[in-house]
Amino acid sequence: MIVQARKAYKVVTEKNVPMNARDGVTLFADVIRPDAPGRFPVLLSRTPYNKKGTDDPNGPSYLFARYGYVTVMQDCRGRFESKGEYDTIFQEVADGYDAVEWAARLPWSNGRVGTTGQSYLGLTQYMIACNDPMPPSLQVMAPVSASSDYHASWIYHTGGVAMWGWMIPYALFKGLNTLKRAKRNDLFERAKEYVEGGEFPVIRQTRFGFNAFTPLTDKWYRHLPIKDWAELLKEAAPYLADHIAHADDGEYWYRANVNRHAASVSVPMLHVTSWYDIFGEGGMSAYRSIKDDSRSEKARSGQRLIIGPWGHLLPYNVPSSRGTGDIDFGPSALIDLNETLLRWFDYWLKDIDNGIIDEPPVTIFTLGENRWQSLSDWPPPNMREVRYFLHSQKGANTLSGDGALSTVPPNTEPTDTYTYDPNDPVPSLGGNNLTIDIGVQDQRPAEERPDVLVYTSEPIEQPLEVTGPVKVALWASSSAIDTDFTAKLVDVHPSGYAQNLLDGIIRARYRESASAPKMMKADKPYLFTIDLWATSNVFLPGHRIRVEISSSNFPRFDRNLNTGEAFGEGTKGIPARQTVFHRADMTSFLLLPVIPR
Repeated sequence: MIVQARKAYKVVTEKNVPMNARDGVTLFADVIRPDAPGRFPVLLSRTPYNKKGTDDPNGPSYLFARYGYVTVMQDCRGRFESKGEYDTIFQEVADGYDAVEWAARLPWSNGRVGTTGQSYLGLTQYMIACNDPMPPSLQVMAPVSASSDYHASWIYHTGGVAMWGWMIPYALFKGLNTLKRAKRNDLFERAKEYVEGGEFPVIRQTRFGFNAFTPLTDKWYRHLPIKDWAELLKEAAPYLADHIAHADDGEYWYRANVNRHAASVSVPMLHVTSWYDIFGEGGMSAYRSIKDDSRSEKARSGQRLIIGPWGHLLPYNVPSSRGTGDIDFGPSALIDLNETLLRWFDYWLKDIDNGIIDEPPVTIFTLGENRWQSLSDWPPPNMREVRYFLHSQKGANTLSGDGALSTVPPNTEPTDTYTYDPNDPVPSLGGNNLTIDIGVQDQRPAEERPDVLVYTSEPIEQPLEVTGPVKVALWASSSAIDTDFTAKLVDVHPSGYAQNLLDGIIRARYRESASAPKMMKADKPYLFTIDLWATSNVFLPGHRIRVEISSSNFPRFDRNLNTGEAFGEGTKGIPARQTVFHRADMTSFLLLPVIPR
């Protein structure tokens, strides 16, 4: 690891240092600090995964302490050593505030506090940002791999569809500690048997060295009604019933939406995310909303964003992966994030003028050419939105159809139709997952299905850079009053390999609003906007752009049963006849952010 010249210290650890939250509940933290006189700035992390998991002398907590920081790792409320009952996400707003101010008063602290950490440890940071005002002792943050909208990409997804491929496995994974604390040995041993036996999730190694969960068996993913899981896991994950009951966005979820609290954000943040991260939208959305809406000039000018080519679960000294799924993105994908974090904290907490504040605010990894580039903002100010229209004459069903994609608008063309059967959903093949396979996979097996419409461009003649948010505008109808439409952006290599870049989904009832569901009229055309989040990819000469349209991506997302029942209530699905329009008065298109060259 390359580190700038800094004074290095021996370190000492203080175990189980207590903090009394505002309601009297005691939370415990381990403190790793320089073994030297004087006071130092504090870096706070809060975890539901056991603070003892950071007892690695080569890990970031020790690294930061060796270079002059008091590092604090606190067990979240109701987890491991800390007291109280665990209520995931929402409890971290108040507890995070209290932890910052407590950390500022520690005998080894100089009163200046920053936060750091990945995944849920990024969540606990974003939840601190949902306080208005934020803690006065907090001066800087660095959330890694975390969502900023916990309805849109924690429990549900854009359009209101459950992230079924990870919600239940993750709830059980965390529920082991809940059962053990409650001394429910009978349930704990049964759950532990599932975890260790592979029927429920267990951490495992993947090709590029990062971790993933072994998924549930298919029968568990297909279990109906979904609300049964709230009963099955009521002692392991008692919060799950509320999450299932609040499928619509609204006040319940607004408490955990950083973008809705952006006005009160008062500190600089370094957001780190990645193209194949399950929470990939988090850092991008938070960066943009805080820059636009914060009342603090220091916060607006102090937002920074890094977007890499990785998946989500990486070794703790993340990111150190150079690929995810099938593709190795090359040695340049490797970065020393801890060195970047040290420079970030040295500037804001030690007043060291190391030049980091003068560097471009956005750094992204561009796929295809596999290189890093710096941007003046996100989304890129110079991007040009280009419409690639969907076409077909005989039918776009399967890879063998005549579905085409071009910048020429349609005139009069026949519709494309397919039958979506919830009992035979399109299987997920890689993507922004956590408990199922992550990252890049060949999409051709899915493209052989008759319920997948495939639209492909002619080969690209010159390198085409696509960097920024991607959407699909889809005119479609259904024989059902509620259904789903999915879209996927694919880079087709000259060999035929179909590399997934992005995917997205919209539940028809949420076509106008994620908080105000409205059923369709059967067989009436509607315009659906499918948010595919964002990417940076160069389509190289000879490559082709492809869009897949279907109605399922399972178990990444739950199956819409086509019945219009409330989420979690349905026990049986019915097939739906889906129709996609592409004609002059109903143009369906892919909206790509093209960068001029």
